[in-house]
Amino acid sequence: MIVVNTVSALRHALAPHRTGSIGFVPTMGALHQGHLELLRRAGQDNDVVVLSVFVNPAQFNDPADLAAYPRTDAQDRAHAENAGVEIYFAPTVDEVYPTGFSATVSLAGPIVETFEGAHRGSGHFHGVTTVVTKLLMMIRPDRAYFGQKDAQQLRVVQALVADLDIEVQIVDVPTVRESDGLAMSSRNVRLTPDDRSMALGLNQALQTGRAAFELGESAEAIVASAATVLDHYSITAEYLAVVDGADFRQVVDVPSRRAVLVVAALVGRTRLIDNIVLQ
Repeated sequence: MIVVNTVSALRHALAPHRTGSIGFVPTMGALHQGHLELLRRAGQDNDVVVLSVFVNPAQFNDPADLAAYPRTDAQDRAHAENAGVEIYFAPTVDEVYPTGFSATVSLAGPIVETFEGAHRGSGHFHGVTTVVTKLLMMIRPDRAYFGQKDAQQLRVVQALVADLDIEVQIVDVPTVRESDGLAMSSRNVRLTPDDRSMALGLNQALQTGRAAFELGESAEAIVASAATVLDHYSITAEYLAVVDGADFRQVVDVPSRRAVLVVAALVGRTRLIDNIVLQ
């Protein structure tokens, strides 16, 4: 595995592989089995796999959250090498955002203004789309892999690539869960044992909501059913809603096309998100 920290070294390392297919997995590190599944898919589909590890300050609205984000570089490198990654790209903040950097790539509308966009601030998705655009331009992969757990982010990236005609296939990979149903997340390491037990309510609420959907219930009833489970676990949601998977507008009647039940909540001191596709 080649480890590079600059764009010039990255491009030099990639040059011999341009005749084959390149798969790219962007991460903020603290790798877990969910990331390893993305790498497995990338390795299955491509001749070479590039992993980036970059904790992007531009997408954090809370400096304390940025400071607390887990950083486990040595462990990440070991996981990446064991997963067959050929190129490990770990740039510094100054490499991605050099002195004088002033560009922003941003989308508009409900897709970036609702839910995560509303709760994390308007700059959150601007930070995501700017860094994703930069990484795609640096690497120019054939395919890039994103997890379905971050459903709104995934949809934003799909829209970004379509709007800017970026020549890359975005591959979405199903959420990887613990045996008890908790969605894998780098933030899970911050959960206390009591928090960890409480967090199980998120997936159970989503499963209850899907059961209500399968009975033909309205979005309002689906949310009410899921909210009952959250109450049982003493979880207060930042948001819990059925959304249109295309534009993330909230659905209030019976879902008539692809719909997703989304949830975000503070469990202890750790903010978690999860979702389940209803249709």
